[in-house]
Amino acid sequence: MKAIGRWIGRALLVLIATVVLYECWIFAHVIWWTHANPETTRFMELQQTALRERDPKAQIRHQWVPYARISRHLKQAVVAAEDDRFVDHEGFDWEGIQIALEKNQRRGRNAAGGSTISQQLAKNLFLTPTRSYLRKAQEALITLMIELTWSKQRILEVYLNVVEWGAGVFGAEAAARHYYGVPAAALDPAQAARLAVMLPNPRKYEKHFGPWLAAHAERIRARMHRSVVP
Repeated sequence: MKAIGRWIGRALLVLIATVVLYECWIFAHVIWWTHANPETTRFMELQQTALRERDPKAQIRHQWVPYARISRHLKQAVVAAEDDRFVDHEGFDWEGIQIALEKNQRRGRNAAGGSTISQQLAKNLFLTPTRSYLRKAQEALITLMIELTWSKQRILEVYLNVVEWGAGVFGAEAAARHYYGVPAAALDPAQAARLAVMLPNPRKYEKHFGPWLAAHAERIRARMHRSVVP
């Protein structure tokens, strides 16, 4: 029994050490990306793998552009659509989470989420789309790392440059050129609003941008001028 106990103790120590090293690896990347730009993300890698199963030569579309070269309309539209209290919270919008929980209870299903831009960025950079309590806990920890070390402007800059906007389309520059044939800097309010409302399910909405989504885009366009962006 003593030998088994020692084996279990050592196994636990190895597990704890592995978890700590993994979290340090993530935090090192977060620190590095305070100024350096991520060349890829977990979501990009997953999508490229999926695309290459159909076409071995497939490449994702992605081009980094600095914050100043992204249309202010897109910044405001994304904040209005995804996280209207972005500049005020510290990574978690507790009011938004409560509203989402109440909406889900009324509908009897998980129809609404309460994730902030910071949380979505954490997931895009390091995690997978699968849902579990363990993944949500890891997402929360990475969100804290990002909020502690990055400015709000940096968070929004990285998010707009890495978020998915369709099958193999990542970042504002690739999305603007793919859908409208213009650079991200040239997006007008209507174009920005349509891109913003695609974010919850971009691969679905790039194929089926129906009347409900068009109406939602118009609502975002009407109120996005009030959104505060860094």
